[in-house]
Order: sequence, then C-alpha cells, then structure tokens
Amino acid sequence: MKLPLTARILIGMVLGIVVGYACHVWLSADDAARVGRYFSLLAELFLRLIKMIIAPLVFCTLVIGVTKIGDVRAAGRIGLRTLCWFLAAGFISLTLGACLANWLRPGALLASALPPANAATGLSVSGLSLEQFVVHLVPSSIVAAMSTNEILQIVVFAAFFSVGLTALGKKGDGVVQLLDEISHVMLRVTSYVMAAAPFAVFGALANVVATRGLSVLITYGRFMGEFYVALAMLWLLLVLAGGAMLGRRVFSLVGCMRVPMLLGFSTASSESVYPKTLEQLERFGVPNRIASFVLPIGYSFNLDGTMMYCTFATLFIAQAYGVNLSFGEQLSMLAILMLTSKGMAAVPRASLVVIAATLSQFNIPEAGLLLIMGVDHFLDMGRTATNVLGNAVASAAVAKWEGVLAPSEDDAGRPVQPSVVASGESLTSALRTTAIERPTP
Repeated sequence: MKLPLTARILIGMVLGIVVGYACHVWLSADDAARVGRYFSLLAELFLRLIKMIIAPLVFCTLVIGVTKIGDVRAAGRIGLRTLCWFLAAGFISLTLGACLANWLRPGALLASALPPANAATGLSVSGLSLEQFVVHLVPSSIVAAMSTNEILQIVVFAAFFSVGLTALGKKGDGVVQLLDEISHVMLRVTSYVMAAAPFAVFGALANVVATRGLSVLITYGRFMGEFYVALAMLWLLLVLAGGAMLGRRVFSLVGCMRVPMLLGFSTASSESVYPKTLEQLERFGVPNRIASFVLPIGYSFNLDGTMMYCTFATLFIAQAYGVNLSFGEQLSMLAILMLTSKGMAAVPRASLVVIAATLSQFNIPEAGLLLIMGVDHFLDMGRTATNVLGNAVASAAVAKWEGVLAPSEDDAGRPVQPSVVASGESLTSALRTTAIERPTP
C-alpha cells in the first residue's frame, strides 16, 4: 500500500534527524559539515524545482482568477476585504508577540555569554525603508521579477494585465484560455515535483543536525519552547477568527492544510507549499478565482508567524542586553514592523534583516542577532507553517465574505453539493487529476 504524502514527509523528518545526529557524533566537525552539504543538495534541488514553477503558476492563476471575477469593481472589493483581513491579522500577530515576550521574558535568563555589542552579523539592512518598499512594488521588468521570483512584483503586474484583459472583453478570451492551459501544465509538473518532498525534508534536517547537533536545541530550549507556545496561541486565534467566519468548517480547513503545513514546517520554505496550498483550498471549497487572488498577495502581506517572531525576537534581544523599552517605544516598534514586514518576501533571510533594522532604531545591539542565528532555521519551520495556516484562513474567510464558499469534497473526491460550486472553475478538475493524495478534511 502506498503511503500518503504526510506519512512519507514524517518518515523523512525522523530519518533526517537520526542520520544527521549519527553523522554529528561519529564524524569530525569538518567531515560532518562536508557530509551535511551533500545532504543539503536534496533540499536545494527540491526548492529549485519549486521555484521553477512558482512564477508561471502565480501569474497564470492570478490572471485567471481576476478575469473570472469579470468585474473590476468586484476585484477591487475583494482586494480591499483581503487587505483589511491581512492588516488585522498582522496587527494581532505583532501585538501577541510583544505581549508574550513581555510576560515570559525569554531573554532575561539567558545563560550563554552575550556576543560583544559591536560584533558583526553579516546582514545588510538596506532597502527596508518605506520609500524603497513602495518603489520595489512595481517591477522594472516582469522578466526580471519572474526570474527572481519576486512574488509581490508578479502580483502587481498580473493585476494590471488582468484589468487589461477584462477591458478587452471577448478579444481577450484566447489569452485567458492559453493561460488556463498553461496552469494545467504547471499543476501537472507540480504533482511530479511534490513526489520529491520527503527526500528534501530528509536532506534539510540531516544537514542542520549533522553540522550543529542537537545541543543547539538544548542551549536555546527555553526561547524556542516559549516561541512555539506563542505560535500555538496564534494558531488558536487564527482558528477562532476563522471559526467566526466559517463556523465548524474551520476544523475541516485545518485538516485540509495539514500536508502544506507539514511540508512548510519541514522545509522552512513558503514557496515549497504554494501549489499544494492552492490545491487544498480549492478542495475545501474556495473558488479558484478567490484562492488564486488572495494567496499570492498573502505571501507578502500576511506572514502571521513571521510578524509575531519579529516582535518576540526583538524583545528577546533587548531583554538579553538589559535594554528596557517603554510602552510608547514598543508601540513605535509595532508600527515600524507593520510597515517593514510587508517587504519581507523580497529580502533574503527576511525576518533577520527586518529585526536588524528594528534593533538599530532603538539602540539595541545588532550583535544580539547572533543569539538567534543558530536556531533560526528551527524557528523558521514553525513560522512557515503558521504563515500557511494564516493564508489559508484568510482565503477561506474572503470566499465566505463574498458568499462563494462551496461545500468541501467528501473522501472520494466528489463535491458534496455540485450545484452550488461556482461555475467556470476549470482548474478544479485539473487539481483533482494532479493531486498526489487527497487528505481527508
């Protein structure tokens, strides 16, 4: 019997930790690092395969989604509701991180020696100003934006392209049909790529554990444990917010998202889960025109787990160095993070760069980043899974808000009430045929 993708990913995680730890114990540090680099090739190849399909998939699905809405005013209404949800979720995430950091004070009892305040971190904090973010919104070349997977720039171009197609009316039907067929092809390619996910998970974890060992988890165990408690509370708030819109169906949504969340957790990469998240949202009943519109925007504007981490980690570093921030200063920090976090999708090692920029604003030693760099990968795993859940809840909530949320599919993959499924959702059939597995809601 073929194991479901969830089970294969879990097996890859366990084997990665076991093999990585064995290499760390039995090999010298140099040999373990060298072997770890070989393991990391599996994850690197998988992520490159995913990145290869992200740009065309995002562009095609977003254009199809907007053109299926048909009315520019309706698209604007959906966009406004989406941004309102994202802003509210972001504010809650930032505030929760600050409140829990002040209550738990994870940095106050840090046992390890602190890095010198003038130690270099190797991170560049340029390009995070509001002016740079606004300029960065518009691509100077869509080819360059696609080649570098600048999701936000692709979204902006796709929005303009969609409005132009909608204005053409029937003259644009041929282009829409072509993009629809391309999206079918990309979804088929996605099914092939996803088969390699367990090997990527194995390689990523084996590399980290082989080079750093399990001691890094013990040294910062309290900080990591408290952060994951904070993530659990954020999950609860997201589920409650989803329940306010979806009722008890929110639990079915969480069930549908277990594979994308597990994949995001194990690879610490949001890009790796985009195709699977889009598939599962449609299976849950979110029309393609809504999911393909909300989800790409969420990659830049709705990083709930990452935003909470920014406040939590900033206050952790401040506490470690004995820097007390007043209530007014913490409010200013929240406002700064609300703005700078919106550009994180375009910045390598995004959360660390945003934190570095925030530390400099409040005279907190930037060297404090060295405290969390060693465990950032393990924390990023939880942040990524939370981002997936947040975007899924947002997509379903907007669909419910628009009154177009269809019933979920049953275990056999058939719509429970086909008559209420929105018309024109041609991608749904493609997603059913390309799915590697169909998790039970």
